Amino acid sequence: MLKSVTILSSLIILLGCQSNNEHNHDESKEGHEHKHGHANHHMNKTSFEDLVKNFESADRNEWQKPDEVIRFLGDLKNKTIIDIGAGTGYFEFKMNEPSAKIIAADVDERFIKYIDERIVSEKKMNIASRKAEYEKPPVTEQEADIVFMVDVYHHIENRKDYFSMVKKGLKPNGEMVIVDFKKGDFEHGPPNDMKIEPQIVINEMKLAGFNLATQDTTTLKYQYMLKFK
Repeated sequence: MLKSVTILSSLIILLGCQSNNEHNHDESKEGHEHKHGHANHHMNKTSFEDLVKNFESADRNEWQKPDEVIRFLGDLKNKTIIDIGAGTGYFEFKMNEPSAKIIAADVDERFIKYIDERIVSEKKMNIASRKAEYEKPPVTEQEADIVFMVDVYHHIENRKDYFSMVKKGLKPNGEMVIVDFKKGDFEHGPPNDMKIEPQIVINEMKLAGFNLATQDTTTLKYQYMLKFK
């Protein structure tokens, strides 16, 4: 159901499906057809060491504007926050809110190990890793105040089913935040044919039971930010 959730920044994770031919769906039903095998192949060409280097690069800090993304998430005080496709925990270790419970989820055991080691070395005891599964989001019922994913949405198939499950994992008044790449041939991000227009995301999320609360298509050069309730 999912695809590789190790996406390049927010390309963060490998929530992928098991074969290119599984779970194909009709565009009229899902709003957008995307073969995650293509995206997985594109990302998996990069070694783990290079993925870490890319995710944590100073160059990424410049164009990703992590402080702006975290600001878009809203008030984090005493909140439970789950990042689906966390990769190296790029955002988690930048969230300076000790009262928050922060969960970095990824399907790749290498990233889980990386995050666990970093939690110890940086003494960030309010951060925890979580092993994600391919078939369902790493969120228990009414667990999270905020679920977010950065550069992961375009790796997920059967999105209506997947995000319907995410919806059940949110507390009352919980929010889902999606950050993903704008269409265009930019120097950062996946190939243009893997990108999904924000309006398609909005339409698909509505099918999963979400309503758009806020959108920002200007703050980040290469990405849009959408918040749903």
